[in-house]
Amino acid sequence: MSAAESLRDGGWLVTLLEPSGRCGGVIETVSRDGWLVERSADSFLAARPEAVELVERLGLSGHLVGIRPEVRRALVCRGGRLHPVPAGFRLMAPGRTWSVLSTPLLSLRGRLRVVLERFVPRRRGENGGDDESLRDFAVRRLGREAFSRLVHPLVSGIWTADPGRLSMAAACEEFLVMERRYGSLWAGEAARLSSGKAAANGLASGARYGQFVTLAEGMETLPARLAERLIDRGVAIRRVGAERLSRGDGGGWSVGTSDGGVIAADGVVVAAPAAVASRFVAAIDPPLADELAGIEYAGSAIVSLGFAREDVAHPLDAAGVVVPRAEGRRILAVSFSSSKFPGRAPEGMVLMRSFVGGALDPSAARLDDRELESIVMDDLRSLLGVRGSPRFMQIDRWAGAMPQYHLGHLDRLSRIDARLRGLPGLALAGAAYRGVGIPQVILSGRTAAALL
Repeated sequence: MSAAESLRDGGWLVTLLEPSGRCGGVIETVSRDGWLVERSADSFLAARPEAVELVERLGLSGHLVGIRPEVRRALVCRGGRLHPVPAGFRLMAPGRTWSVLSTPLLSLRGRLRVVLERFVPRRRGENGGDDESLRDFAVRRLGREAFSRLVHPLVSGIWTADPGRLSMAAACEEFLVMERRYGSLWAGEAARLSSGKAAANGLASGARYGQFVTLAEGMETLPARLAERLIDRGVAIRRVGAERLSRGDGGGWSVGTSDGGVIAADGVVVAAPAAVASRFVAAIDPPLADELAGIEYAGSAIVSLGFAREDVAHPLDAAGVVVPRAEGRRILAVSFSSSKFPGRAPEGMVLMRSFVGGALDPSAARLDDRELESIVMDDLRSLLGVRGSPRFMQIDRWAGAMPQYHLGHLDRLSRIDARLRGLPGLALAGAAYRGVGIPQVILSGRTAAALL
């Protein structure tokens, strides 16, 4: 839809094929009996301009809602107890010495190792050497304990990835730049804070919670309103799928559709998972198809549960909790939806979303509803003091939905770009390439449109 909007702005006649008949992909909101539940992403990063600008174009600025200031922090599980991420610790960049030295999440040795990160030398080699995994980078700079107890669980809430294969250059370039430019993560974070680029809440712990926003009526409001805008501006949205892609007889492209039709086009944007895009181009450019097929995906399940407030002992005074694998539990994280945003649960109720699975637990997303509920309820009882049965439950499985930016991902993208240069009028968009967040995906659509 982002690509379609840009192309229409440029004067193109645009047809958008959406076989499901519902625009928005994985972004979907369920509203039922006073519960407002997101099936996938529940917010987006406002520090990047793309999504906010789209919200403004759609006249939705007045619908934006930020995470409540009083819960802009994350909790981490250690030994079955929940502790806040050290104040100022942002994903893997420490911000306050005393908060690191006093956190019960790390042993004294582990705390001292983080403080001493400022004396760890830069990685040698041109531009920091070859691609490095997130695990190797975090262990090298912060120590193994900080990686397993802090960095890995925080990153898992974003990527659901194997940190030993996740490329720092592709997924977390900001922290590589800190090391190269400032010599340490401590110095880099200090420079970021002093430059005025820090979040309005200064040193919120964990992710940048002060910068995440949603829409009051749910995230699906965004693609639904964009679809209306496209239709109003003459974009044809057809409820058919694309079955095949080929070169047109007189130049351009030919798209075969699931209803037996054929669409002639001067340009085509393939906005689909990499494996699907690979099938589309297999007969046109086999090396390009091989590169796309090499982008792996991981899956997860989201178990959304609602409870009476009196049935949850924990105050839920945070955005949520992340759980290190060292704890031996299968849940990756729990988001306190009704604490973060208003209108997510009926009066006197609370809503939580628990995440299970990821690249290191691929079978979890395939468990049946009863097994998933049992796994999550066991952990919620022991970690949050949940009693009784849930008043609301929804389970969403996203098997193979999260692209994995493995080591060498940027080199792969360079090869993909080189192949596309030989296929004028063809472009790719989506989460598989240069970012999985909503702003990055919007940018990918606009970039693809500009390449046609």
